[in-house]
Amino acid sequence: MAEELQKDSFREMNDKQQERDIRTSWKMRTLGTLGGWLLRSYAITLRMEVVDRCGFTDRAKHQPPLIWCIWHSRIAGTLMARRRIFPWRKGVVLTSASHDGAALAAVARVLGLEAVRGSSSRRGSAALREMVRAVGKGLDVTVTPDGPRGPRYRMSPGLIKLAQITRSPVMGVHVHYSRAIRLKTWDRFVVPLPFSRLTIIFDELLDVPRQLDDDAFESKRVEAENMMRAGVDDLDLPSYDHSQRKRNRD
Repeated sequence: MAEELQKDSFREMNDKQQERDIRTSWKMRTLGTLGGWLLRSYAITLRMEVVDRCGFTDRAKHQPPLIWCIWHSRIAGTLMARRRIFPWRKGVVLTSASHDGAALAAVARVLGLEAVRGSSSRRGSAALREMVRAVGKGLDVTVTPDGPRGPRYRMSPGLIKLAQITRSPVMGVHVHYSRAIRLKTWDRFVVPLPFSRLTIIFDELLDVPRQLDDDAFESKRVEAENMMRAGVDDLDLPSYDHSQRKRNRD
């Protein structure tokens, strides 16, 4: 009994420390909220086309909670499309625990999603537990596996671990624009031009078994990465090294 109480006390102290690791400010929340409303307005100018390879958009079909896999550079287009095309899907999005993550969390809320704060470098275990709980409540979870700071188009293992624990299928999401600009950021963030066409592709679902040894886990991670890399059109673009910049605006 005493041992269980000690474990509970340790977990409570750890959770409180994890909460203190979340960076936020009134300024970043306000900027994020304004950015969210800007995206909602901007989305009205875009023509949207859906390519559904897994039956995701058929509202008559029951789909269990899904893990959305999106490259960091395509998050804006995905959020805009989600709001317009399939607002009935409820979910959460993983954002970093930094000040930048606070802004993105505010953007997501304006567009109808809640946020889980954390990354591999800060509050990772707590974020994983929160995402597992979200799936248990029937919510989709959106993850950018190369965020929050790269390398670009390289998948971190966290998404596969989440799918392994929850047994929720991974849905690769690819976004293309007929006209766009690419920023000189580490991920070459893509911004569609007004009145361009946004094509969003929902790829075939990827199942991750619960029981995997290290080699099988890495094989599944590579399989998911290859699926996602096959869906981009700018692999040959040069990356930009921002390692001298203060990391992620901590």
